[in-house]
Amino acid sequence: MTTFEVKKRDGLARKGIFIHEGVRFDTPSVIEAETIFPALSECTSRNIPLSAGKDFTTMYEWCGEGQPVWVHPEGSCTPDHGDVVLVRNWHTASGNPRNYVNWLTALKSRIFPDTAWYAPAAALPSNVAILCYSGFDFLDFTGVDLCSVQGLFCMPEGNFSGDLIESGVCTCRGCEQGDLLTHNRMALLREVALVSKYISMGQLRELVESRCRLHSWQVAVIRHLDNNYPFIEKAVPVVRDSALGATTGETLNRVEVRRFAERVIGRYVPPESEVTVLLPCSAKKPYSLSQSHRRFAQVINGRALELIVTSPLGLVPRELENIYPAAHYDVPVTGYWDAEEKAFISSVLARYFERHTESRYIAHLEGGALDVVMMAAERTGTEVEVTCTGRPTSSESLQSLESALSGMRKVRQNLVRGTCSWQFNCVPDTKGMTIRGRYPEIAVMKNRTPLFTLDTGTGLLKPTFAGWEYISSGYRVYIDDFIPQGDILAPGVTGADPAVREGDEVLVIGPRALATGRASMNAEEMERSVRGVAVRVRKIKNVKMQ
Repeated sequence: MTTFEVKKRDGLARKGIFIHEGVRFDTPSVIEAETIFPALSECTSRNIPLSAGKDFTTMYEWCGEGQPVWVHPEGSCTPDHGDVVLVRNWHTASGNPRNYVNWLTALKSRIFPDTAWYAPAAALPSNVAILCYSGFDFLDFTGVDLCSVQGLFCMPEGNFSGDLIESGVCTCRGCEQGDLLTHNRMALLREVALVSKYISMGQLRELVESRCRLHSWQVAVIRHLDNNYPFIEKAVPVVRDSALGATTGETLNRVEVRRFAERVIGRYVPPESEVTVLLPCSAKKPYSLSQSHRRFAQVINGRALELIVTSPLGLVPRELENIYPAAHYDVPVTGYWDAEEKAFISSVLARYFERHTESRYIAHLEGGALDVVMMAAERTGTEVEVTCTGRPTSSESLQSLESALSGMRKVRQNLVRGTCSWQFNCVPDTKGMTIRGRYPEIAVMKNRTPLFTLDTGTGLLKPTFAGWEYISSGYRVYIDDFIPQGDILAPGVTGADPAVREGDEVLVIGPRALATGRASMNAEEMERSVRGVAVRVRKIKNVKMQ
């Protein structure tokens, strides 16, 4: 009897609890596989190359006996919930990063999400991060033991000549004793522990990007995964508790960045305004807390829609500046924008200009930010006025902005309407709603009935049951005929809106109860898992039986 329950997700990476014949393993973990699964010792001739075609795989495929279940990208073996999935020959996948991602996508798409994944003979300290980032939970010592036999000294930076053990670069017990085997095993265990910590923090991507710089195949894997947006997007949460480290070129293609930009272009409904002012970002987040943006606000005085031009997100409407990752990214500020940044951000701006042609645009920008605006304007034929005569905060520039806005009427800002459009892809009727409290700790009311509160950590709206009545459709999770006594578990879910991602606010609907809370899984995982928390519930309301 085996069970596997995911406790923490970070994209495809997971921390979980695997139980096999009464023995518990916390994942990710390095195991002595043949000790745990004795049948593996009798399977030495069962391997099929990952590149083998369907006909060959069908002829020679073997699924194993008991645990683990052997799988192949072209195979038909069907692991059950809680099984260990063994991907034979995964140590060869690094030779072709494109196939690595294609094989991974094919396997992950057809196998239940509540299975534990094992990559035999693949793990080294230098690739543990990318393996776990790819969704593998179990690793073994085979790779580092082979390196020890070959006289190689293993580190996260790569494999080196064994005489490095005497150099002092490592002071582990193995190095102190001159024992290469012990050092290599300890280096692997240390890296797995570090990866586990980064998964807990929701920052494994940052670790992977730092580790992959010395290994080109790993960079290629990250890029191919990012380019497979429909697959990887489902696994990435909408919000995190941690900062997004925007420190490499790969950041521009991260799911969090692309998703934010896509929603600003495709979902966000700005308030009606005669003029839109494009402003520079600031190191301080949210931007409105910075000295520069306080000066901008004094001059604009509510007479324009404000859009912040920033790398890597592209555009951040003022109404959305608290939403993850707009208030949670950390980017090196140099004033230099490279060609890739300019191309990406100008494309976002161009799409915004094409969608909103009715506004008059003012660029209160300089340098690279102004360059991308003018690139987008030229591409779309949009007329843009420039009000900077030096730095945006200079007296001359601010006076120029003041003059450009002279006579403009104030814009009726609507935080609820703007945030709901981005968050729930709907535009609620906000007539009669009032905001109480001091921003950002606010509550939205109507006739003394609470409708929404603003989550100060994520910038998302948390609807009450009354608030959900203003969200016409979507972000619903359906459950069986029971009254929840706490969080909603995956076995109780009968269906979910496909748009639901981990971190989304959802309304839970059942024959006998309603509940509101935050999704802990994406919709597909809720529907295909038999273990784990699907929704963290805040409130439950019984529904009277008819």
